[in-house]
Amino acid sequence: MIYKLNTKSRNYGFGTQIRRSPFFQSTIDWGAKDFSIYNHMYIPRDFGNPEENFWNLVNEAILCDVSVERQVEIKGPDAKKFVQYLTPRDIANCEVGQCKYILITDDKGGILNDPVLLRIEENRYWLSLADSDILLWAKGVLINSGMNVQLCEPDVSPLQLQGPKSREIIRKIFGDEIANLKYYRLKKIEFEKIPLVISRTGWSSELGYEIFLCDENKGNILWNKIMDLGKPLGLKPGHTSTIRRVEGAMISYHADINSDNNPYEIGLERLINLDKKDDFIGKSALKKIKKNGVKNKLIGLIINCEPFKNPNNEFWEVILNEKIIGKVTSAVYSPRLKRNIALAMIDVNHANIGSFLTVRIHDNFVNCEQVTLPFYDPKKSLAKQ
Repeated sequence: MIYKLNTKSRNYGFGTQIRRSPFFQSTIDWGAKDFSIYNHMYIPRDFGNPEENFWNLVNEAILCDVSVERQVEIKGPDAKKFVQYLTPRDIANCEVGQCKYILITDDKGGILNDPVLLRIEENRYWLSLADSDILLWAKGVLINSGMNVQLCEPDVSPLQLQGPKSREIIRKIFGDEIANLKYYRLKKIEFEKIPLVISRTGWSSELGYEIFLCDENKGNILWNKIMDLGKPLGLKPGHTSTIRRVEGAMISYHADINSDNNPYEIGLERLINLDKKDDFIGKSALKKIKKNGVKNKLIGLIINCEPFKNPNNEFWEVILNEKIIGKVTSAVYSPRLKRNIALAMIDVNHANIGSFLTVRIHDNFVNCEQVTLPFYDPKKSLAKQ
């Protein structure tokens, strides 16, 4: 849901229970009009036309306030062991200064979150979260674990600088060492007395960086400094692009997946290592799922109708032979592909590339075709360059 705030005065919002990021006022000053709520925080979702935001991302660069990606800090002598217990991905070779995309699973193999893991120091990790309360889950796990770790939500608020010009902008602001970071690597720095962690990651499927502010009092200073220095190189204020993330088949928690889904259903079995000796939550369940197979599968659809004016705000039924076999989870019009594209979760028995199905959009029944994911840049070469 998108919330329109009265940004002409300081009397906006929906109470103190919904948190504001350190960049909140700066995003308004730079043109943010509408916000949605993610991880109990406001996130800017409108700097103008979403299609224009998409083109700014894929042709130039955008700066996004993604402070809603809250961090869970895991620190202490048993930090590595505890992180490994939370995830089915083998993190044995995760070095200090490295990031990894991981899954957090429950005892039934269901996905609770799909964060990026950052190894900040030898015994200090961050989980950069999607939209669910993993700090509470981790605290519950810790109580009876017998492990020596401390858990908290640290004073960390990320920005994303994404797009083909992002490296040039990062080089101008932070220098060659940061600009030349390898994919999924990070560096701790201080920039004009502002403590930062910068990583070669992002939620855009484009070349990009994440800038983790470690002092909430410096948010507006940092935002304005980056925008002022980056604007001559093409930097625009923006927001995470639904168009680009669906093109790249990037899953969104609560939209495309939830705790009822397991990694095999969404094609992320590469993030599971069932052969390692270390135990993790959900290991037995995932072994059974691998042996017995899955009931559902995430697929891609081309929906053949007039271009969607907006992304879907509800799940649409997927139908075959008058029987509901699943639901569309994310749908949007791609101006680059000139197609309505969608992610859908359907009965695995009907997941066949090239086959035709029907989608019910309100009272209309629309033909669609199953296609290979992702819709664009299948090898993720743009993000890895």
